[in-house]
Amino acid sequence: MPDARILRDHDEEAGVVRLTIDNPRRRNAYDPPMRERLAAHLDEAARNDDVKVVHLRGSGGVFSTGADMDNAYAWYGGGKGDGRRPSQRRRLAVDRHAFGFYHEFIGFPKVTVAEVSGFALGGGLELALAADIAVIARDTRIGMPAARFLGPALGSLHLFFHRLGPVLTRRMLLTGDLVEAGELEALGVFTEFTDAESVPARAAYWARKASRMPADGIVIAKEAFRLVEQLQAYQGEEVLSYLTHAFGTNLRFEEGEFNFVKARAEHGTKEAFRLRDEHFGIED
Repeated sequence: MPDARILRDHDEEAGVVRLTIDNPRRRNAYDPPMRERLAAHLDEAARNDDVKVVHLRGSGGVFSTGADMDNAYAWYGGGKGDGRRPSQRRRLAVDRHAFGFYHEFIGFPKVTVAEVSGFALGGGLELALAADIAVIARDTRIGMPAARFLGPALGSLHLFFHRLGPVLTRRMLLTGDLVEAGELEALGVFTEFTDAESVPARAAYWARKASRMPADGIVIAKEAFRLVEQLQAYQGEEVLSYLTHAFGTNLRFEEGEFNFVKARAEHGTKEAFRLRDEHFGIED
């Protein structure tokens, strides 16, 4: 049965498909079934000659907090039931498939518009950065908080360095800091910064505007953009991203270092997050 937490509607006259991540109880975090359903909708839009634009959003005023950490390690599956952590061969196989979703989105053949507010964390931030056009609320919190328990070699590093720049990328990945999007307005990281109330209308405006372009012209341009970015920025990214993630999920933690997975197993997810924040709470 299709996952009902990914909603789709199609404005056939404008050629715009809107996809909504609808998991507000988890701040629109997504698990593997949700990601697979989103990928299926994207594949369908890519094949549909009448679709020019995909408008991606989250319900309840939150874009997405990325992978659902309440299911940490569950996405690897296929274990032997002996309590051991997943092998590297299992990690690499699963991560290669999972990161393929983000690679496909980066090179998607139609215009992608992201409507971003509330939080854009982890994979949610990657989707916002990979979109062709992104409208973001200035008070949106963005970052890669999982760097605090999976290590700094996390996510699509080429994408971060290319879109955010090396200085900000290093800060976010080496500290796990969350940043208010408004702090980045002068950097031009996203297409438009606005107040939270205006984000839906402005994203819809950009989607309609892009849909006025000729369909063939969009596809040709997107393929050209993809080639330029592959040559200038993303060389090796399709391997590096899942490779570093797979290795990073098998860190050995020394005494005094915070082990999120162990804390979650012993105390539950909510308490593990509190303990994480306590561990990293360094005063100025």
